Amino acid sequence: MSSSSASLSMASGSEGPPSTSHKHTNRLAKERSPYLLQHAHNPVDWYPWGQDAFDKAKSEDKPIFLSVGYSTCHWCHVMERESFEDEEIGKLLSENFVCIKVDREERPDVDKVYMTFVQATSGGGGWPMSVWLTPDLRPFIGGTYFPPRDHGRRPGLQTVLTRIMEQWQNNRPALEASGERVLEALKKGTAIVANPGESPPLAPDVANRCFQQLAHSYEEEYGGFRDAPKFPTPVNLMFLMSYWSVSRSTSEGVEALQMTLHTLRMMALGGIHDHVAQGFHRYSTDSSWHVPHFEKMLYDQAQLAVAYITAFQVSGELVFADVARDILLYVSRDLSDKSGGFYSAEDADSVPASGGPEKREGAFCVWTASEVRELLPDTVQGATGGATQADIFMHHYGVKEQGNVDLEQDPHGELQGQNVLIVRYSVELTAARFGISVEKVNELLASARAKMAEVRKSRPRPHLDTKMLASWNGLMLSGFARVGGVLGDKALLERAVEAANFLKEHLWDAERQTILRSCYRGDEMEVEQISPPISGFLDDYAFVVCGLLDLYEATLQTEWLQWAEELQLRQDLLFWDVQGGGYFCSDPSDTTVFLQLKEDQDGAEPSANSVSASNLLRLSHYTGRQDWLQRSQQLLAAFSDRLTRVPIALPDMVRGLMAQHYTLKQIVICGQRDAPDTASLLATVNSLFLPHKVLMLADGDTEGFLYQRLPVLSSLSQQGAATAYVCQDFTCALPVTDPEELRRLLLDGGTETQTQ
Repeated sequence: MSSSSASLSMASGSEGPPSTSHKHTNRLAKERSPYLLQHAHNPVDWYPWGQDAFDKAKSEDKPIFLSVGYSTCHWCHVMERESFEDEEIGKLLSENFVCIKVDREERPDVDKVYMTFVQATSGGGGWPMSVWLTPDLRPFIGGTYFPPRDHGRRPGLQTVLTRIMEQWQNNRPALEASGERVLEALKKGTAIVANPGESPPLAPDVANRCFQQLAHSYEEEYGGFRDAPKFPTPVNLMFLMSYWSVSRSTSEGVEALQMTLHTLRMMALGGIHDHVAQGFHRYSTDSSWHVPHFEKMLYDQAQLAVAYITAFQVSGELVFADVARDILLYVSRDLSDKSGGFYSAEDADSVPASGGPEKREGAFCVWTASEVRELLPDTVQGATGGATQADIFMHHYGVKEQGNVDLEQDPHGELQGQNVLIVRYSVELTAARFGISVEKVNELLASARAKMAEVRKSRPRPHLDTKMLASWNGLMLSGFARVGGVLGDKALLERAVEAANFLKEHLWDAERQTILRSCYRGDEMEVEQISPPISGFLDDYAFVVCGLLDLYEATLQTEWLQWAEELQLRQDLLFWDVQGGGYFCSDPSDTTVFLQLKEDQDGAEPSANSVSASNLLRLSHYTGRQDWLQRSQQLLAAFSDRLTRVPIALPDMVRGLMAQHYTLKQIVICGQRDAPDTASLLATVNSLFLPHKVLMLADGDTEGFLYQRLPVLSSLSQQGAATAYVCQDFTCALPVTDPEELRRLLLDGGTETQTQ
C-alpha cells in the first residue's frame, strides 16, 4: 500500500467534519463510513465496533445495543429519524446500554453472525438490525426495525428498551441462558464440513435439480423467479446460461435459455432499469419490474453487466450488448472515483425538486405528466393528429396524466401522481401509432431522454455512499473486463486496468500481505483518531481474484495472473478450514466473532465459497498446481448436503461443480501480442460463451509467468501464423490458424456454443 493509499483510506468521507452547529456530536464523527457519519449527531452515545465499547460494557456491566445498517438503507433512515434523533430515546439508550453502530458493508463478519441469530429467533431478518448483547458479545434478543413507540400490536423501541432493562436487572440468568441455547444450536446447525474422503456430488444430477427448482419458481409473464417483490438475481441467470451450454439439445436446455433471455428483456424494458440515467435499481416492488426500490448498488451493476454481455454472446442480439454498455456508462459517470475505484451505492431517497425538508423515495427519478409536456412541447412534423414529442414519449414509456403508480405498488403514497418510466410498446408499434418512421421515433426518444437527464442534474441528488469496498470493486472489475473483452472495447478494458491498479495501490497492504476491506473518497480535511483500516474478509479476496482472472483473459497481461496467485495463497492461509474444507467468511483467529460461518447462499451477491470453487479450478490450470484442483473438490464436498438438497440456494456453486465435471478447455493462442492474426483468433474466442475454459497467450516469453508455471507451453509454436491450440482432458486437437476453423473446433461436440 503506497503513501497515496494511506491518504485516500484515511479520508473522513463525504459528509464533512464535525460541525459546531450541531447540538450533539458523538464518537462516530471520527469514523470514515458514510453510514456511521450519518449518525454522528444523534443524541445517542454511539461507539463504533471495537475494544473501547467492549471494555465499557464489561466495566459497567451493561448490556450492549448493537444497531447494524448501511447508508442507502431506506428503513435505516426511517429508524434514525424516528428513534435515534429522539432525545428521550437517546437518553434511555445512552444511560442504560453501551450503544454500538455498525456499517454492515464495512463489517460483514459482524453482520452475518448477528443476522443468523436474528433470523433463527425471529423467523426473519433485514436492516436496520437491532440486537442486544451481553458484555462478552453474546446475543440474547434481536429484531429489525422498531417504531419509536407502540404502534398497534407492534411494540415501540422505547417499550422494548424498558422491558430489556427490567429483565437485565431482575431475570438476567434466564435471559443469558436462553441466548446461549440458541447459540449452541446455531453452531451445530451452521457447521459445513466434508467427511474424510468424501467426493463432491454428481454434477448432472445437481444441475438438473437446480434447473427444476428454478423452473418451478419462474414467473412466466414478466420473467424472474418470484412474485413481488422481484429481484434481478444474476446468479440464477448465469447458472441457467451455463446449464443451457451443456444441455442445449434438450427441452430443458431450451427452456433454461428462454427463461433467461425473457427475464433480461423484461428487466431492460421495466422501470427497474433507469431509462434516463442508465443502470439498474435494486429490485422491483411489483411483479412486472415497473416500480423499483430506487437505490442503486454497485454489486448489482457489476453482475448484471456480466449477465447481459453473456446473453449477447449466446443470442447475438445487440440489445443485450447495448444494456451492458448502458450499465457501465452509469458506473463510469456516477459511481467512479478519480483514483480508479468504484463507489458502493446511490440512495433511494432524496429531497423532491419542489422543495420540503423530508426526503422521499424515488424523488430524483420520477416524473409528472405536466413536467414531461412542459419539457417536450414541440409538434412532430408528419405525426398523426399533430402529436408532440411529449405525446410520443408518454405513449412509449407509459406516462399517464394521473401518474402510472398505483397504491399496491406504492403503499406509503410517496409516488402518487408520479410516473416511473417503463417501455410499454416497441419502437415499431410506437412508430405505427403516430405514423412516423422507426428512425424518427428513435431520434425523438433519445432526444427526450437527453433533455430529461439535464433536468435531473438540477434536482437534489440522492446521497452517494463513497465507500469503496474491495469485494464489490472486484465484482465491477469483472464487469468491465468481461464486457470489454467480448466487445473488443479498448476504453472499457483501460477502465478495468485502472480499477485493478486502484485495488493494488489503495486496498492492498503489501507490507502485511493483506487486502483492506474499504477506503473512502479523499478530501482536504483532517479528522483526529480515525479508526484503523479494516482487514479484508473472504469475499474481498475471492471477488478480487475472480476479477483479476477475468482481467487476464481480457488483456492477457500476466501481471494480473501473478497477483491473483499471490492473493489466493493468502486467502488459503487466512480462511481455509483445514479440518472440514471450505472457507470461513472471516479470520477464525478473531475472538470478537464467536460464530465461524461459511456462507452457504448465492443471493444478491454470490457466496465467496462459490466464487472460490471456480477460482481454484481456473488457477490450477494457469499455475499447474494440482493442490488447488484438490482444494476446489474439497470445498464442493463440504457443501455436498446443501448442493444435493437445495441447489437453488447455491446456483453459482453449481456452476463450479459443473466446471469440475465437464473439465476446462485450455485455449492457448501462440502469437505476437499485438499482431492482427493474434487479435482475430482472440476475438473468435471472446465472441463465444464458453463457461468451461481458460484462455492463455503464449507469446514466446519463456521467462514470463505462464512459461515458468507451465513448461509445456514451450513445446507449442506458431504454424506460419498465429496459432490456436485447444486442449481438454490432457488431449489437444490439431493446431489451427483460421478463425473460422477455431470457431468450429470450440463448438465441436455441441456442448458450448452461441448463435450469431
